[in-house]
Amino acid sequence: MTTTEVSSPGEERDPVGPEERDSVGPEGRDHIGPEGRGPVGPSEAEKARSILALVDVPEELRDNLALFLRLVRKVLMENDPGLLSTFDLLLGDAIRVTYAGGVAYTDEKAALAERSFQEFVSTIDGLSMDGATLLMRAFVTYFHLANICEENYRVSSLRRRESKVPTTEVADPINDLTVAYGRLVDECGRAKATALLNRLEFHPVFTAHPTEARRKAVESKIRRISELLARRVSLSGIELVENERLMLQEIDALVRTSPIAYKKPTPVEEADTVIDIFDATLFDMVPEVYRRFDDWELGERAGTVPPVCPAFFHPGSWIGSDRDGNPNVTARVSRRVAEKFRVHVLEALTDRTSYVGRNLTLDARFTKPSDALVNLWNHQVEMSEVLSQRAIEVSASELHRAVMIVISDRLRATIQRTADIMYASADDYIADLRTVQRSLAAAGAVRTAYGPLQKLIWQAETFGFHLVEMEFRQHSLVHARALEDIREHGRWGERGELQPMTREVLDTFRAIGSIQRINGVKAARRYIISFTQSAQNVADVYELARLAFAHEADVPTLDVIPLFEQVEDLENAVDTLDQVIELAPVQRRLAQTGRRMEVMLGYSDSSKDAGPTSATLVLHAAQAAIAQWAEKNDIDLVLMHGRGGAVGRGGGPANRAVLSQPKGSVNCRFKLTEQGEVIFARYGDPTLARRHVESVAGATLLQSSPSIEYVNTETTAKYADLTARLDAASRRRYRELLETDGFAEWFSTVTPLTEIGLMPIGSRPAKRGLGAKSLDDLRTIPWIFSWSQARINLAAWYGLGTACEELGDLDLLRQAYAEWPLFTTFVDNIEMSLSKTDERIGRMYLALGSCDDLAERVLEEMRLTRKWVLAIVGDEWPLEHRRVLGPVIRARLPFVNVLSVTQVRALREMRTRGEQLTPEERERFIYLILCTVSGVAAGLQNTG
Repeated sequence: MTTTEVSSPGEERDPVGPEERDSVGPEGRDHIGPEGRGPVGPSEAEKARSILALVDVPEELRDNLALFLRLVRKVLMENDPGLLSTFDLLLGDAIRVTYAGGVAYTDEKAALAERSFQEFVSTIDGLSMDGATLLMRAFVTYFHLANICEENYRVSSLRRRESKVPTTEVADPINDLTVAYGRLVDECGRAKATALLNRLEFHPVFTAHPTEARRKAVESKIRRISELLARRVSLSGIELVENERLMLQEIDALVRTSPIAYKKPTPVEEADTVIDIFDATLFDMVPEVYRRFDDWELGERAGTVPPVCPAFFHPGSWIGSDRDGNPNVTARVSRRVAEKFRVHVLEALTDRTSYVGRNLTLDARFTKPSDALVNLWNHQVEMSEVLSQRAIEVSASELHRAVMIVISDRLRATIQRTADIMYASADDYIADLRTVQRSLAAAGAVRTAYGPLQKLIWQAETFGFHLVEMEFRQHSLVHARALEDIREHGRWGERGELQPMTREVLDTFRAIGSIQRINGVKAARRYIISFTQSAQNVADVYELARLAFAHEADVPTLDVIPLFEQVEDLENAVDTLDQVIELAPVQRRLAQTGRRMEVMLGYSDSSKDAGPTSATLVLHAAQAAIAQWAEKNDIDLVLMHGRGGAVGRGGGPANRAVLSQPKGSVNCRFKLTEQGEVIFARYGDPTLARRHVESVAGATLLQSSPSIEYVNTETTAKYADLTARLDAASRRRYRELLETDGFAEWFSTVTPLTEIGLMPIGSRPAKRGLGAKSLDDLRTIPWIFSWSQARINLAAWYGLGTACEELGDLDLLRQAYAEWPLFTTFVDNIEMSLSKTDERIGRMYLALGSCDDLAERVLEEMRLTRKWVLAIVGDEWPLEHRRVLGPVIRARLPFVNVLSVTQVRALREMRTRGEQLTPEERERFIYLILCTVSGVAAGLQNTG
């Protein structure tokens, strides 16, 4: 790859062979020809399908992939036919490399795969800088389109499965929540199952950690294209013509849109992530989850009687409130973000209340208002003659409608903070809605009462007047230093000026108090302490909160949450908690909450500290110990899991993770962080979001069943010796690597760590400085993100291969995999992580450094881990027996490989010619690298 203009390499090679050009599938029948009318000529449709002929995915998914490939090729042809030729060449090479080399059964096939790979690399090496950049943008675009196809296939498959389920079934086998409840009824009886259901809570906490490499402008285009594809199946004729024109319009714009934003978002702008998800899915999807459960549990009575499903979904957010390591999050920012959330949810509730109210055209003669409703109306008249008069003028004999109109107007006044008529709290608003609901039900209008009005109540119970519950977080050392400063200079600075950070800490507690007064206590009552190591860390927070106010009555309500992150702190967690509950402020709060207490566990730092195998086992042991401690001390425990999308940060399917937790550590409540690309993947589509929520909620409920508790308890004890041996060996191997002289500098050289730090993907700094002189300088997220970009994923598996090799007992490992849920989930997640690695590409990254010993050590451990994991699960290649996940991940790899090879070749130029590059050349290389980072992240998905 060069910075000078170079023509496309060699003569054009056909990306597919003639034997693959023998058919035109459904995709070629109904697409628009060059004149804008009629079907596309067979050559273009067939060309797209034949390029993808080796891609082993279901036909429906392949058809959509071919559709988008044809449209991308059309856009490229319109812009630069030469670019299209190279695009076809690279894509054909990448597909052959992936499907010839992914399963090399023979030496001959392995040699063929290696030759294909070298041709593929050679093609990329011959690209000009401008050509490479344009091609990468084209590949990133097609990658986004391929993800849309995959998502569309998952949605349509789910709907097909649901359509085949008879409504006479006791439980919907597709809905994990109904299945879990049915199993609890069978095991525990209906009374116990109902009690557990009423305890159910699912708390996803959306964070702004910098792992989402896709810019917002790109997301909006992806959503519009996704909607066009979803509508396409029901179109024909001129409507199909228009659908394709709109697709081409969006795809052309997507290719022309830089995948890299021009500036980092502010924390206030990051709040739009939550607002976008709220608008796109959450606001209507969450009550749909509740309703679907009622439909199966209540049958024909659903929507005519009080619901049985509680409002169990409670979203939280760290956006605009997590100040640990982010100087951009200030008290002023937290106030602004809280206000942004408040106004947005109130506007949504106002619109929905107005809509429901306008449709309550029920004549009072046939739907008699209750005495309570009449009293509510009289109260509204006394509160505001203007509002009540306006309502009665349009609803003269429809008192239910008039009351709802006033309720809607009061919500508008709440947005504007009009003191005389605003609602003081969401509870007051819900109480008024329930008064209307009871009146309608008493008058016989049960379908209205438990239909649209119940949905509105569910929405209000779920989102309140705050939309999300903001959780504040700061490092324990910041609190300790602030107290030292105050003791030296006085809390008002009467003995000398306080440090800026101290003033900011005090202002943070004042901001929490302000948010609670305006949005309610639920809006901002949690305060998390990073790197909690003693009870004193908790005491410091309560002391600082008290010092921030002149009057004790103004001190906000706080639930102070210790966060245990490093291995030593996790192992000492119970001793620390013993001291925490002796603190007077904690005892007062326990008395107020029915002895409910939250504890957070950090997956990231423990994994970076001891390696993925040890971290998994240490976290499991810590959860079991904390659960036993809670039972001993009569604590109603809520464990919060600081998980990321990557396996190295506790990622993987959340429902399976829940089911493998120790007895007593869940108790029908599951709380975890959701961040980066995981938010968009899990909550971007309404159908998939609903499926995710039902799946996690079902697992959270089922985890309390006697059978699950028994299996987890018995197998954990049975494999205690195996745990100890795997922990010791894997941790030793992992620490040997990290403690090698020069490892941190080598890591910075062989991965795009420095370049990732330049990406405008979050307000929070991705690391402490642009390079890492020691691992203490390095945050965990870019540690994992960088290894995934290098196609090695070291943070997910390193050390396990050596541990298994030293154990040397495959039968025992297979038995543990078959019987022990924790080990099953762990091994399956590692297999998924390995499926996204590529040793050939990884070797190219490692060659950027000068430590051959370190490179070979990493590759040897990768081969060892792959050998043992495949042997344990019984696969010949990663995900061989995962009939859906395996082919889908493998289908992404050709596109990822193009981007990865381009990235590593650009990094090679940067590393070897760094000082010789002009500023302009350097800037162009960095832009190319960042474009590939965005695409690889989109392809690998759970990357940070």
